[in-house]
Amino acid sequence: MDPKDQEEDLNMEQFMEKFKTQKYKGAFNEDSWEEEFDKIPMFMKKAPSEIDPKKAPELACLQSILFDGDPEEQAKSYKDEGNEYFKEKDYNKAITSYTEGIKKNCKDQELNAILYTNRAAAQFYLGNYRSALNDATAARKLKPDHLKAVIRGALCCVEIKNYTEALKWCDEGLKFNPNEKKLLETRAKADKLLRAAERDVRKMRQAEKKKKAQKEALRFAFKDRRIRFHQQALGEEEEQEEGTILPFDAVSSENATGAQVYLDENGRLNWPVLFLYPEHRQTDFISAFHEDSRLIDHLNAMFAESPPWDEDQKYHSQSLEIYFEDEESQSFYQVNPEATLLEAMQHRRFRVKAGTPSFLLFVTQSPFCINYFSSKRVYRLPSA
Repeated sequence: MDPKDQEEDLNMEQFMEKFKTQKYKGAFNEDSWEEEFDKIPMFMKKAPSEIDPKKAPELACLQSILFDGDPEEQAKSYKDEGNEYFKEKDYNKAITSYTEGIKKNCKDQELNAILYTNRAAAQFYLGNYRSALNDATAARKLKPDHLKAVIRGALCCVEIKNYTEALKWCDEGLKFNPNEKKLLETRAKADKLLRAAERDVRKMRQAEKKKKAQKEALRFAFKDRRIRFHQQALGEEEEQEEGTILPFDAVSSENATGAQVYLDENGRLNWPVLFLYPEHRQTDFISAFHEDSRLIDHLNAMFAESPPWDEDQKYHSQSLEIYFEDEESQSFYQVNPEATLLEAMQHRRFRVKAGTPSFLLFVTQSPFCINYFSSKRVYRLPSA
């Protein structure tokens, strides 16, 4: 063997031996090689949001290559960047990239239409349907037959419940693409929802018409019976003339149970009525007291058995006195138990408050009754 070749072999053996014992200084750490690999610009999965040229000159160089070309090249680069963000479902960053591309005002109208359409898609997935619709509209101004823009615009109209406009978008798109499955599906959905919405509007109008008729019927019934209402239900400067009534909402305001006065099929009023027992701070509520029913009939039913709070068992229908309060004159008027509800309410001093006639009940000549009325103005029924 040539002496020179022998020397080269010896040098190689010495190098290999040295290589086995010395670790390469620039090698990746076996525990964190993936993170270190991801820091190399050519192999990065995601670019950092901000790039410092001094700290990352390689990235700054790549960014310059991507975004410092002519407007068309820059717009396309931003479009591609936005598409990557979109695939990762980072829609906000995608919107930012598409917006930057649009700002380049490149002369390629088809590219601009794509940028608007892609931004519309990102806005759509964020729930910004009106912004998405605006972008789809802008895309179609640049390219009227842009299919994806038409589909996106139609979907946006469905989401904002403008079904008529959704049908227009679909019909316009189907002129260029009559067999487009997505447009056909969206049109069928919009048409179905439009019919349902129109049906709901008709039902609502019918209900409003019926409610208005019921209000007018009640107004007439109140006036015909000369039912009067508490002055506080009116505005501070309004006054109620004799025999007139208040607006329906003031008259028939709901109580805590939601009950309201209503006219039955025979044209008779049924009232929610409240009975108060001041001595025991108790109440009874009747949700539908027929105006032709006598007070005594209800008392007979209510006190067929002693209520739990009547420990002394003093409350019997025949031993009770019924009153109503006239807040305006701060007076109390006794009511004949044999009277019907309508007859009681037609008393010239009776006023309906909060849509609910109310009466106070006391045990006749009980100490509490005597004491309660001792300092009050009371108008009792004449003795039999």
